[in-house]
Amino acid sequence: MSQHAGPTRGAFSELKLEKKAPKNAQALLIAAFKGEEGIELPGTSLLKPAALREAYESLIAVGATGKANEVTRIPAPKKAEVDSIIAVGLGDAEDLDAETLRRAAGSAARSISKVEEVATSLGDFGIAPTVEGLILGGYKFQGLRSKPGKDSEQPAAFTVVAEKSAREEFEAAKITAESVVIARDLVNTPSNLLYPESYADFLSAQAKEVGLEVEILDEKALQKQGFGGITAVGRGSARPPRLVRLSWNPKKAKKHVALVGKGITFDTGGISLKPGSGMWDMISDMGGSAAMAASIIAAAKLNLPVKITATLPLAENMPGDNATRPGDVITHYGGITSEVLNTDAEGRLVLADAIARASEDKPDFLIETATLTGAQMVALGERTAGVMGSEDFRDRMAGIGREVGENAWAMPLLEEHDESVKSASADIRNINAKREGGMEYAGTYLKQFVGEGIEWAHIDVAGPSFNTTGAYGYTPKMGTGVPTRTVIAALREIAESK
Repeated sequence: MSQHAGPTRGAFSELKLEKKAPKNAQALLIAAFKGEEGIELPGTSLLKPAALREAYESLIAVGATGKANEVTRIPAPKKAEVDSIIAVGLGDAEDLDAETLRRAAGSAARSISKVEEVATSLGDFGIAPTVEGLILGGYKFQGLRSKPGKDSEQPAAFTVVAEKSAREEFEAAKITAESVVIARDLVNTPSNLLYPESYADFLSAQAKEVGLEVEILDEKALQKQGFGGITAVGRGSARPPRLVRLSWNPKKAKKHVALVGKGITFDTGGISLKPGSGMWDMISDMGGSAAMAASIIAAAKLNLPVKITATLPLAENMPGDNATRPGDVITHYGGITSEVLNTDAEGRLVLADAIARASEDKPDFLIETATLTGAQMVALGERTAGVMGSEDFRDRMAGIGREVGENAWAMPLLEEHDESVKSASADIRNINAKREGGMEYAGTYLKQFVGEGIEWAHIDVAGPSFNTTGAYGYTPKMGTGVPTRTVIAALREIAESK
């Protein structure tokens, strides 16, 4: 495979909605519950009672329990007209919720890639979580291997068997999940292929396909217009920075939402160089921008009646001979000056410019996300985002995250940081002298650039956006796409509000 600039695309399951299982189906994916006395199989339109009873007995014989995420394959009864039955556990029926179903569907999709056509009745328990789980769980990223590996196997194709009345929910869930796939692909692409210019070109092409307006500022325009944070971070790299603005302007929009996402395509730490071990994971430092780009693309496909502007600062943080030094003072877009004490706290420098520019449009809401601080993982672990900002909106964004299965927790902005963010040689400084409360300090820094009267939320996804352990549920290794589904859900809620 020859290398090319731009994202390396992963594969995911193709889904369709039908009233009946197709005749070419090779397997049936059905639900199983864990009862007090063992596995329980609910009735399904995919199997007649006698065949369901035979499947039940076979599952008992092989020790299936119905516990959550358990996937068991058995030969199909002779009259089932398929090769095999796949039962996925949903746990205790009384505890079933959307996230349990989403994870189970994802676990099933990851386990059956060698099957070409699968019909499923999981949609009986929820269309949207079933669709999202199957697409996200079946996602495979092969990368740039010269020879096909295990991940090169195409995911199974699924037919979700449900009534036509489920079509709208099915299509919305499909758009949401496929948008998450875009974010994952961007995060997983090596930085020699995804750098500010190639990233901006890809976003431009994707945006134009769905009817978004596009504005791209190159390094000369950034310098001329005073984007001192973005240029300060990007000046050490041979690949200059970009600022991408994507706009969705439907006619009936009553609200305006600004989206901002950190787009550091690779982060060495700059002059404040990171340790070499694990630095390869810094291909993921643009996960915030990937999620926001995916979210506005989804909004356009969903035709949401809300105005949205995504401001995405893209830069590569390198220790070149023109790199910003610790102790330098820079001037951000809008005029605030910042003392750069640590060049590895670069994300907040580019976000500051982007937030200031986004605030200039006077949006009703500003949602920003970034792989910003290691302190987020210390405080909340690798799977739970920290959300800061305007108290009510912060709490709602954290709640939406939990509702869609992208765990998030509201965190306070600390009073003591209001003073410690100040600098002796500039308006503010980009790090605190103390290590405590590092996630909140970054939030306090960003607060300085949010326009007056704007409801805003800062989502730190340093841990949740990139999975360095094994796959689980519908979450693969490497890029997860978090918090794309949270942002899409928030945009839908805002669009529907009066």
